[in-house]
Amino acid sequence: MTEQSGQTPTLDNLSTESRVFAPADDFSAAANVGAAAYEQGTADREAFWAEQADRLSWDTRWERVLDWDDAPFAKWFVGGKLNVAANCVDRHVEAGLGDRVAIHWVGEPGDSRAITYADLLREVSKTANALTELGLEAGDRVAIQMPMIPEAIFSMLACARLGLVHSVVFGGFSSAALRSRIDDAQARLLITSDGQYRRGAPAPMKDNTDEATAHTPSIEHVLVVRRTGGEVKWTDGRDLWWHEVVDRQAETHEAQPFDAEHPLFILYTSGTTGNPKGILHTSGGYLTQASYTHHAVFDLKPETDVYWCTADIGWITGHSYIVYGPLSNGVTQVVYEGTPNTPHEGRHWEIIQEHKVSIYYTAPTLIRTFMKWGADIPARYDLSSLRVLGSVGEPINPEAWIWYRENVGANRTPIVDTWWQTETGAIMISPLPGVTHTKPGSAQRALPGISAKVVDDQGVEVGKGGGGYLVLDQPWPSMLRGIWGDNDRYRDTYWSRFADLGFYFAGDGAKYDADGDIWLLGRVDDVMNVSGHRISTTEVESALVSHPTVAEAAVVGASDPTTGQGIVAFVILRGSAKPDDSTVKTLRDHVATEIGPIAKPRQVLIVNELPKTRSGKIMRRLLRDVAENRAIGDTTTLADSAVMDLISTGLKSTTTED
Repeated sequence: MTEQSGQTPTLDNLSTESRVFAPADDFSAAANVGAAAYEQGTADREAFWAEQADRLSWDTRWERVLDWDDAPFAKWFVGGKLNVAANCVDRHVEAGLGDRVAIHWVGEPGDSRAITYADLLREVSKTANALTELGLEAGDRVAIQMPMIPEAIFSMLACARLGLVHSVVFGGFSSAALRSRIDDAQARLLITSDGQYRRGAPAPMKDNTDEATAHTPSIEHVLVVRRTGGEVKWTDGRDLWWHEVVDRQAETHEAQPFDAEHPLFILYTSGTTGNPKGILHTSGGYLTQASYTHHAVFDLKPETDVYWCTADIGWITGHSYIVYGPLSNGVTQVVYEGTPNTPHEGRHWEIIQEHKVSIYYTAPTLIRTFMKWGADIPARYDLSSLRVLGSVGEPINPEAWIWYRENVGANRTPIVDTWWQTETGAIMISPLPGVTHTKPGSAQRALPGISAKVVDDQGVEVGKGGGGYLVLDQPWPSMLRGIWGDNDRYRDTYWSRFADLGFYFAGDGAKYDADGDIWLLGRVDDVMNVSGHRISTTEVESALVSHPTVAEAAVVGASDPTTGQGIVAFVILRGSAKPDDSTVKTLRDHVATEIGPIAKPRQVLIVNELPKTRSGKIMRRLLRDVAENRAIGDTTTLADSAVMDLISTGLKSTTTED
C-alpha cells in the first residue's frame, strides 16, 4: 500500500495477482499493432491520430487535428468532412466487397438472415429515402427503441447518412425513460417494432412506446417494424408500418459529407427516473477512434475473422463495437437477438460453432453466469475457431478471467479486458493481443495515443502499488462533446473534481500494481469505508469468486456502529455447495486469507439470484436496502423484479461471529 505525504491512501490496494500469460509467438508475428505504437502515440499524439484518421475515407481533409482552445470542449479534425455511413457501407461495396457478409443475424426463435455489404447498402439507402420522405433534415433528432433486429442497424446508419442525430433507447427501458429521452432531444421521429422475443416468447414493445408518445408533442411519426406479428394499437396519420414506407423506396441514395464535428448521436446514461443525461458524440473523431480501436484491440482480420459482440445497441458498446467500429472495418459479424439461455444454456456456444466465430466480446456478468451453469456446457461444442476473447462493462475478477480462458479459449486465446465508458466513446485501456503479457483481471495499460493516470485526492499520481482515482489527462478523438443542451452540467460532472489540472474524471477507482499496470476497482461510489480503510467492492467480490464453491458475488457496505461500515456479501453458490454455516465461515475466512482481515465480510448471505438490470448491472443500492433492513427501493429497472422478493424471503445463512 502506498501513502502520499503521510496521507491515508485514496483507495487501499489489498489484493494481488501474480499469474501472467505471454502472447504466442505466431500471434505476435502477425498482430495488427506492435509495441512501437505506444511510443508513436506518446511522441506526437496528434500525428498518431491523424494517421488513424487516414484509415477512413474523407471527402475533405482536415486543416487542424485538434482544437483544445475552448477546453473542455474539443474539436477534432477541424475542417474535415466525411459521411459516417458511407465509411461503414459504401466504400466497402466500391472496393469490390459487396458480396462479403456484413451481418449474420440470428433471431431468437431460430430465424436468420445473411446480409452482405451490398444488401446493407441497399437497405440503408431505402431507409434514408424513407426518412427524407418523412421530412427529416440534417440536425433533426430520431429516437430508436427496438430489439436486436437488422432494421435497428439500418436505422442508425440511415440517420448517420442523412446527418440526423439518433438517440437509441434500450428496449428494456420503461415508457417514462423513453419519454424523458424523447423530450430532452426533441425527437421528431420514433422508430420501434410491434414486439420483441424474450426467452422464447413474443412480448409487446409498441404498447410501451405508445404510452411514451402520448406525452411527447415533438414526435410527428412512429415508424413500426413488424417483428412478432402481434396486434397493436394504431394512431392513423402518426403510425406508419416500416414495410409499407421503407420497402417501396428507391434502392440507391447518394451520401453527402458532413463536418467532422457534426453531431452523430446522443446516448443517455441515467436510469429510468430523474433528468436524463444525454452524452453527445460527433462524427470524425468518434469514428476514427472506434474504427482504430476495433482494429487494434481485437487484431481484426476482416478477410478471415468472424466477430461477435454480445451487447445491445441500446448501450455504447453496441454503437461502437457492433455498428460503427466493426462496419467501418469491413467486418463479418454475428448479431444475435435473444438471451443466452434460449432455448438452452449452450446457445452462445452453438452460434460460435455454427458461424465459426473467431472474436467474441462479452460482459463479465455473463461469463460468471456461464460459470454458474457449468464448464460442461461449452465443452460440448467446437470452439476451436476462437482466437481472441474480450471483456467489457465492468472489472472482471481474476477467477472469471481464468475460467473464460480455460473453458472458452482452450488456454490459448488472448483476452482483452477493456475499460471505457459511454462518455469516452471507444476503448481507452486494454491489453493489445500479440504485445501484452496479460494478467487476469487487469485492463493493464492505456492504448497508444491515450493518456490515463491514477491519482490521489490532490490529483498527484500515486506510485506503483497505490490506489486512487482514474483520470484522463489528455483529450482523445472519441471523447464526448458535452451533455446535450447542458454545458454547465458537462463541466460540473466530468471536469470539476480536478478543474485546476484539466483532468477528466467520471467516477472510477483504480490502482497500479507493482509493474505499473492498471486495475479497475469499480465506481468510487461503491467504495466501502471500514475502520478508516477505503476498500473496493470489486476486490472483495473477486476474492469470494476465487473460492471454488462460489459462482457469483456482490458486496455492499452497510452501516456499522463500530467500524463505520461493515462488509455484507451476497453469494450465489455453485451447484454442489451447501448453503450452511460452515460454508459461510469458510468464505469469510477465505476473504481474510486472500486480501487481509480488514476485508473479512461482516455477513455472508447465500442467495439464489442477484438483482440485475437487463444489461447485467448489479443493483447494489437494492442490496444495501436488504443489508440495512430498509424497505426495498424502486425495482422497475430490474430484469426480474421478483428477484428481490426471493432475496428478502429466502436468505439461508448469516454469520457475524469471528
